[in-house]
Amino acid sequence: MEINDATSSFSALAQPTRLEALRLLLRHEPEGLAAGELARRLNVPHNTLSAHLAILGRAGWVSSHRESRSIIYRASPGHMQRVVAFLIGDCCNGDPALCAPLIDTLTTCSSPSTKEPTP
Repeated sequence: MEINDATSSFSALAQPTRLEALRLLLRHEPEGLAAGELARRLNVPHNTLSAHLAILGRAGWVSSHRESRSIIYRASPGHMQRVVAFLIGDCCNGDPALCAPLIDTLTTCSSPSTKEPTP
């Protein structure tokens, strides 16, 4: 990943609604969520959410596909992996022992620290 790609990725997440949308989609991976359901759960108007999802899509964080009359959005764990690899690529001067705590947090799945917004 190039520095400009990383910067675009971080910029896309530097807004609360977009970060919440990505976290919600990550919780619903791999099936994803319909755009209307995302808007309802985040309590965001459809057109506003659409603009946020477009930004996340251009940055590589989400993808979408049509199912019947719905557009289903999914998070991109592969993109997240590339961003994290970019961040830790030079970590700890190559000493795996120093990076072990960080790597341990990446190798276990845990419950999200915050719950989904209630409808």
